[in-house]
Amino acid sequence: MLPYTICFIKRGNEILLLNRNKSPLMGMWNGVGGKVEKEETHEQCVIREVEEETGITLSHVDYKGTITWNVDDSPLSGMYAYLANVPETFSYDTPIQTREGVLEWKDISWILHQENKGVVSNIKYFLPYMLRDNKLYTYHLVYKQDQIKQFTANEKDYMHKANY
Repeated sequence: MLPYTICFIKRGNEILLLNRNKSPLMGMWNGVGGKVEKEETHEQCVIREVEEETGITLSHVDYKGTITWNVDDSPLSGMYAYLANVPETFSYDTPIQTREGVLEWKDISWILHQENKGVVSNIKYFLPYMLRDNKLYTYHLVYKQDQIKQFTANEKDYMHKANY
């Protein structure tokens, strides 16, 4: 079982991101989520974490697969990835300061822009797959000295592998 979950809440062409005020990834924009607690499923975890971090109670989340990584020679770690779609009319005014950081709706093109250094670096690799279709993927990243050196996305009938 993987230790973490992450959720991207989508409203039209925007996604609600959290700019973290604590390590790890302090000062970076990311989805919301956290650590899976004992006796909790990853779906229960992501729904709980979204409510704790945003105040939003989700009735449905779409499981999008797993994201795993190796950093240098460390053991494998990872998270369960989810996407939650809310209506474009969903009212949730941002920015909002929380104990975790600042929540704000960000345009998808801004999030995925190649020159955007303020978003957690791995998002640009897996988020396009999550937004593209309803397939489940297994994503894997290999980091060497804080740089992504390899990304793999596997789906039943598809595999994409890139070295950097």
